Amino acid sequence: EWWDRNPLDVLKLALFTGGAPNVSDAYTINGQPGDLYRCSSKETAIYPVEAGETILLRIINSALNQELYFGVANHKLTVVAVDASYTKPFTTNVIMIAPGQTTDVLLTADQPPARYYMAAHAYNTANGAFDNTTTTAILEYESAHYSAKGGKYLKPIFPQLPGFNDTATATAFTAQLRSPCKVKVPVEIDESLFFTVGLGLINCKNKNSPRCQGPNGTRFAASINNVSFVFPRSTSLMQAYYQGQPGVFTTDFPPVPPIQFDYTGKVSRGLWQPVKGTKLVKLKFGSKVQIVFQDTSIVTVEDHPMHIHGYEFYVVGSGFGNFDPKNDPAKFNLVDPPRRNTIGTPPGGWVAIRFVADNPGTI
Repeated sequence: EWWDRNPLDVLKLALFTGGAPNVSDAYTINGQPGDLYRCSSKETAIYPVEAGETILLRIINSALNQELYFGVANHKLTVVAVDASYTKPFTTNVIMIAPGQTTDVLLTADQPPARYYMAAHAYNTANGAFDNTTTTAILEYESAHYSAKGGKYLKPIFPQLPGFNDTATATAFTAQLRSPCKVKVPVEIDESLFFTVGLGLINCKNKNSPRCQGPNGTRFAASINNVSFVFPRSTSLMQAYYQGQPGVFTTDFPPVPPIQFDYTGKVSRGLWQPVKGTKLVKLKFGSKVQIVFQDTSIVTVEDHPMHIHGYEFYVVGSGFGNFDPKNDPAKFNLVDPPRRNTIGTPPGGWVAIRFVADNPGTI
């Protein structure tokens, strides 16, 4: 598992100041930063293996904001599941994992007995500051604890990880994910939603306010279809929904962008400021839903992890640039797409998912 600083503290500070979240002090594997940080080498996590055995690694990205590359020196990883759903197995040297995602891999200890680093570092898609450090743990063969000379620890072998801006490798990894067999993907769609996802800047009346520490005295705001979500202050959405309490939310969330534009091109600054609202999309129970998440270049393109609470969905397609509703659906995988509960929007691109709305409530 990886952790930035206390995620809640980082989130609270960013929500207060309106600025970008603080860059983390370190990444960790199961709570330990590893050998490459100051004063942490004695606590580096070590995982013993016997030569020839196969182990299951369950990898969780529990960081707040950062996508990560992970690999083990000189060892192949066989991906067998993502987000608790089986996949068609495939072998890779490295995985890319976004916040909220999980990946299960099999690793066979088939290399010469030695000590090998497990390592993770950032895959960064936004034009902004990020933690460009590397966290490590050690895969240690039982017969290779010490060197023959003086009982000293063997120096671990380091893996080759992609560069922090290597989108091609991230895309190639994600493209290999498939369900193990043919699945029941919704074909006839009842609700087709197109959501632009990205950042925005909210103008402040008092630019010198401690709550306006975004660019030029603004506040950063995430938005979907130009709506920046506002949490209800006293009543939860679920409570208001089931008890019929008015005034807590509205059901007029736009199913498509209120204004169409070149989403991944140069966007007019007049479209950079979202509106605040507690708006929901109302779906009929049992309806077959398609959502296309479209990244935008407002402020910066970015891989935005998207999660639908209480649901798993099939990822039927993705691409770069603006989604083409006439030609792109013909390329969708409706046979064996992967089932996930969290998916990232490709930076400067789009991803399409499908599911059946069969879990009542607010999500």
